[in-house]
Amino acid sequence: MENNIIPIFFAIDDGYTPFLAVSLQSLIDNASTDYNYCIKVLHTNVKEEHMKQIKKYENEYVNIEFVDLNYYIEKVKDKLYTRDYYTNTTYFRLFLPELYPQYDKVLYLDSDTVILGDISELFNTDMGTNLVAAAPDDIIQCNKVFQDYAELVVGVESYKNYFNAGVLLMNLDQLRKFKFQEKFIHLLTTVKYSVAQDQDYLNRLCKGRVTLIDHKWDCMPLVNNETKREDIKLVHYNFAYKPWHFEDVLYKEFFWKYAQKTEFYGEILKIKDEYTEEQKFKDREAEKQLRLLAEKENSCVGDDRRKISIEESNKKIEKSKERLEILEKIKQLEREGKFDLDVENDPPTVVLTPDNVDYLNTKRLNRWKTAFANKVGEKFLEEIIKNNKLIIKDIKGIENLANIENGAVITCNHFNPFDSFAIEKAFKDSGLYKEKKLYKVIREGNYTNFSGFYGFLFRNADTLPLSSNRKTMVEFMKAVDVILQRGDCILIYPEQSMWWNYTKPKPLKIGAFKFAKRNNVPVIPIFITMRDSQIIGDDGFPVQEYYINIEKPIYPDKNLTEKENAEIMKEKNFEVWKNIYEDFYKIPLEYTTVKRQIVNK
Repeated sequence: MENNIIPIFFAIDDGYTPFLAVSLQSLIDNASTDYNYCIKVLHTNVKEEHMKQIKKYENEYVNIEFVDLNYYIEKVKDKLYTRDYYTNTTYFRLFLPELYPQYDKVLYLDSDTVILGDISELFNTDMGTNLVAAAPDDIIQCNKVFQDYAELVVGVESYKNYFNAGVLLMNLDQLRKFKFQEKFIHLLTTVKYSVAQDQDYLNRLCKGRVTLIDHKWDCMPLVNNETKREDIKLVHYNFAYKPWHFEDVLYKEFFWKYAQKTEFYGEILKIKDEYTEEQKFKDREAEKQLRLLAEKENSCVGDDRRKISIEESNKKIEKSKERLEILEKIKQLEREGKFDLDVENDPPTVVLTPDNVDYLNTKRLNRWKTAFANKVGEKFLEEIIKNNKLIIKDIKGIENLANIENGAVITCNHFNPFDSFAIEKAFKDSGLYKEKKLYKVIREGNYTNFSGFYGFLFRNADTLPLSSNRKTMVEFMKAVDVILQRGDCILIYPEQSMWWNYTKPKPLKIGAFKFAKRNNVPVIPIFITMRDSQIIGDDGFPVQEYYINIEKPIYPDKNLTEKENAEIMKEKNFEVWKNIYEDFYKIPLEYTTVKRQIVNK
């Protein structure tokens, strides 16, 4: 029966045939047999051999046809703008209303998708007289630059209505009545959308006549995606989030599950193995360039429509300049081998005297302040995660924290004021917070110099400030011993300095390891690796995605002296960090230091 026919379109070039196979495998495995699926593969250059391999997916419910659109694309190719990895095939979906007058409704799917649900459910979405049905674009929803672009440049009423065109239910009947293709060709000659190209044209032409569907039908592998894993119906490995290129792609297991079932599995593994670091770097650079392109487009919109004031833009530019200066300073200090020097322009340190600090909260008022500060800190942590100011992509080895029975020294690399919040999150996720406290060793100036909200947290949220005053340091040492002996944990940055977004482990100081030996507790080495996210921070740079690596405890040897233990534990800690660094970034740990040997001391 014709009512049981579901037309589904894909558009590929030959290089994407293996991924089309994965998408088809997943679609057919999960589709209802109450329908017949008429699958059209639009292309310009697919090899005959590949067509035969794809045609093997045909069965009594599935018919597959390859449609060569070379003849059609010749008519308009001079008007079609493409960049980066885009090809003219991306525009094929826009010609479907006129190419297929026999259909009133069709489903278009990108071939970088894996379908986990019954596709007939999506096809049967009630669209009314709307032109298309699609899900809001996840990348747009979490990036202020792209949100502005959607509203200011493309012209949608709200960025929340800007949809992703990779999973698209098209009302061909209404699109023909709307004279969509005629309007599209006209728009091509008057406006050039350079960020999302065909998707931008679709959003511009269809605005106000879009049925928004649930994210579960177009779920992208973004860390801030709120769709529950068990609810996902379709994963869209959009943009650079390709599991056949990168290892650390969310929901990659769904792709490989179905890839293993295809004839192309070996070919896909080879593609992954041969994808070079240079290609990966270019992918990451393409993401940055896309954001810059969107910013440039936004800045061209008239002042009456701009949402960001000139003053705010100038402030952002100034912050970017400050960060660039910091990066140059870090490079200089690395060349000079001065790893323990801070690079931030902090105010002069005020000396912390014993009467101005209560390390163990012996006073009732201080205990109340600490309890309140910790509650405020928890809320602040939730907010910065919610607002994508802190992005934790993965936590590995959390059992190494969860299994700690007594006190412990936690070491971590130091590269951002918020990295301690990342450790707080890991500590909480491990369940240790129910029975132990996490104290943080901080700089003297952070305790004495900061005012306002951050100053309140620095002084009260279970912090242990260092001091240049000898008597204060005696009290500090006593407090460390008490805290570790009673079974709590202390976070220490043994690199001593904070270098902003610095990815390498720096040579370590020995103090943390002496504390561990003196109190016969282990050191838990944590090393945080990072990658650029798609979100631009207030400083004009991409917010980093954190990968928290928690390694096995390093225990002191009771047969060795404090000094011997400290040296050995320090070296083991550094070696662990080095291995994580080299495994994650796939490069050897090397410094630019000249005319001196780097010594981990």
